[in-house]
Amino acid sequence: MKKKSDMSKLFDYAGKFKILTISSWILSVISAELALLPFVYIWKIIKEVLDVSPNFSEAVGLAHNGWMAVLFAILSMLVYIGALLCSHIAAFRVQANIRSRAMHHIVTLPLGFMDSVGSGKIRKTVNECSAATETYLAHQLPDKAGAIATPVGLLILLMIFDWRLGLLSLVPVVIAFLIMSAMTGKKMETKMKEYQNALSDMSNEAVEYVRGIPVVKTFGQSVFSFKRFKASIDNYQKWVISYTKDLRLPMVFYTTMINAVFAVLIAAALFFTADGVTNEFLLNLLFYIIITPIITVTLNKIMYASENKMIVADALERIDSVMNRKPLPEDAHPMHPEDNSVVLENVHFRYPDAKIDALDGISLSIMSGEHIALVGPSGGGKTTLASIVARFFDVNEGAVRVGGVNVKNISKTELMDTVSFVFQDSKLLKESVFENVRMAKPSATRNEVLQALHDAQCDDIIEKLPNGVDTVIGAKGVYLSGGEQQRISIARVMLKNSPILILDEATAFADPDNEVRVQAAFSKLSEGKTLIMIAHRLSTVTGADKIYVIKDGKIADSGTHAELTSKAGLYAEMWTEYNRAAQWKVGVQNA
Repeated sequence: MKKKSDMSKLFDYAGKFKILTISSWILSVISAELALLPFVYIWKIIKEVLDVSPNFSEAVGLAHNGWMAVLFAILSMLVYIGALLCSHIAAFRVQANIRSRAMHHIVTLPLGFMDSVGSGKIRKTVNECSAATETYLAHQLPDKAGAIATPVGLLILLMIFDWRLGLLSLVPVVIAFLIMSAMTGKKMETKMKEYQNALSDMSNEAVEYVRGIPVVKTFGQSVFSFKRFKASIDNYQKWVISYTKDLRLPMVFYTTMINAVFAVLIAAALFFTADGVTNEFLLNLLFYIIITPIITVTLNKIMYASENKMIVADALERIDSVMNRKPLPEDAHPMHPEDNSVVLENVHFRYPDAKIDALDGISLSIMSGEHIALVGPSGGGKTTLASIVARFFDVNEGAVRVGGVNVKNISKTELMDTVSFVFQDSKLLKESVFENVRMAKPSATRNEVLQALHDAQCDDIIEKLPNGVDTVIGAKGVYLSGGEQQRISIARVMLKNSPILILDEATAFADPDNEVRVQAAFSKLSEGKTLIMIAHRLSTVTGADKIYVIKDGKIADSGTHAELTSKAGLYAEMWTEYNRAAQWKVGVQNA
């Protein structure tokens, strides 16, 4: 299958507005040619002055030629404005369509996609890549069309008046063009991609660093605690300095050449006038000195357009990398879960580009209404295990069953209605508290939302807000703490009332007061539900019906709290260390 060109992709996004893009090129070409005509009238003015010198009173055509030069200059400018109007309307539409299509596609992708790629990188891809196409279509392409048309008209003018000076003035132009072609060739395209990769990595790590600032401040760590963020900055710095040094000499030669036309003309004038100067030669020389700076401007426009073309090509490639991601397949004849049980059968899962399985042969069975906990060392696979139950990813081997039905055979909508997920770092939108909660059930009544907030222990939050549940979060200084945001998120899940509930470190960032309220909310929320709880604070899982200890993608042990602490094993070691840490904290406070 033939690969679509970048311009074809842009036209696809432009839709019916692509005619405006083409119109902007045509108008820009017309404007470029009209912009040359004032120079012809300037030549006529100089010619008339030289012809009548020193009897300047006989120069009767100066005013006419002057006004004609002004007329064509204004006309060229007006046509160019028309070109920009067309190009901007089309460019804004393309940018909007790219963002709209990308976001509509992203919401169809599994939630695991956001975790694996990184929200910072996705945001940069959608926002900055679409913005790059706007600059290119609105400015660079019309300018490039005009810049390509200008040399054609210039070539005609240069040859009409004095072909010798015309050819000589093109020598440095040709050399500059060759240097520019070398700078903006395949090597430059590769370098541009490396630059965008370095910038993208730095942007993504910056977002993750900012999100982690509360943890850094809590534990008194410095910026260097975030090694990946610092490494991304160092990598970007190293790349930029190296690339700048590579382009230093070519850019010096290019700049010298495009500004050398005047020097070439003066040297030629000295050579051709060794036997004397004629009025005709002086007239043509002055004309060339006046008009040749346009060549410099034209070449610069072509160079910047070529550079931006590579930026756009890379931007479209990055957008395609998102658009080419496929949603998880759905069964044409979906089945309905029979109950609220969860069963994993010899499950293997490996993240893309990973060398080892994140889950390695996991098998477990959770009965309807049972409360189980997943504990174990960080990176052992607890969150991954919970994620595949909600089908954030599809397993590589084995099966995940909810209510006796493989999650692949349950419709996405029904699975989302069946399984609710409370993350450790819940996000709220800049909307009212009421709308944030009602997102879980758009058809909910006001009383249902208020009841959910009450059950989630949010009464104290609502009381202190200026407009109660109708207060917009983030507006006019209205902000909530992490624990308060978590309780609002729990209210959302309560309103949804899914029969299977997954809690992923849901109290990790809550202060003691909020943690008590969050735990009370969880107790209310989990009544009669199948509960899967991931926790590092072992005191929160002691009442679980069964605890699974996950290590290196496998189940290291399982049982009740009493069973696991009564025998030597990883859980017993973790419990001992947890209690020792808790006593140390109490000792520090008492001291």
